[in-house]
Amino acid sequence: MSKSKGRHVPLTPLRQLVVDLLHFCDKVPGGTVERPMNLAPLIAARHASITRPSWTAIFLKAMGIVAARHPELRRAYLGFPWPRLYEHPSNIANFTIERRYQNEDVVFFVQVRRPENRSLVELDEIIRTCKEAPVESIKTFRRALSMSKVPWPIRRLSWWVSLNFFGKMRVHNYGTFSLTTVASQGAGIVTLMPLVTSTLHYGMFDDRGILPMRITFDHRVCDGAIIARALVELETTLKTTILEEIEGDRLRVAA
Repeated sequence: MSKSKGRHVPLTPLRQLVVDLLHFCDKVPGGTVERPMNLAPLIAARHASITRPSWTAIFLKAMGIVAARHPELRRAYLGFPWPRLYEHPSNIANFTIERRYQNEDVVFFVQVRRPENRSLVELDEIIRTCKEAPVESIKTFRRALSMSKVPWPIRRLSWWVSLNFFGKMRVHNYGTFSLTTVASQGAGIVTLMPLVTSTLHYGMFDDRGILPMRITFDHRVCDGAIIARALVELETTLKTTILEEIEGDRLRVAA
């Protein structure tokens, strides 16, 4: 009796970019710190809000506020021509968006400058545009499409140069911190391989409004204690500054 055979599925150009990304992520000695956060008051305020900001916008802004206060969270490791840290003067947040493109589910990256200075409504508008506008109309998506067409040796060299040579180029391409989530699919990311110094990811809310919040970080740049303190400050920011903005928007709309 003959055995059934599978088939080879070629890597698409955009999937090859993911392979490139993981190749360089694999070189980062990362660690993860988790803090359960009781965000029940924030959940209630969000449900009562007419605008109902997305959790991505909420966490992007809160993380931006924390990182703006602590230069360690705006640093990146550069390995050539000598090992050193580069500190960027302001935040550039990087978050992921999944889009359907040419019969393929593709994860694109979006950069937002100084998210801490933007309103939740403005951040939501950016997120909505990236979800709904034609892929070719968004600058960072077009850049990924162009990069995916570059031959493999040149593409890998470009990645390596942008990650190791010039700090300004690195943060403008990859951000000072990132956020990734699959919560909209009813799940949470537990572990990941980081590329930037800190990546925010989280699980699902339980019935009490408690959320497991995690930061995976580059251990060459900072230590776990710094990340733990950042998570404590992040929770405080969510329960004060962010909560006040959501409640303030609700009162203004009601007025």
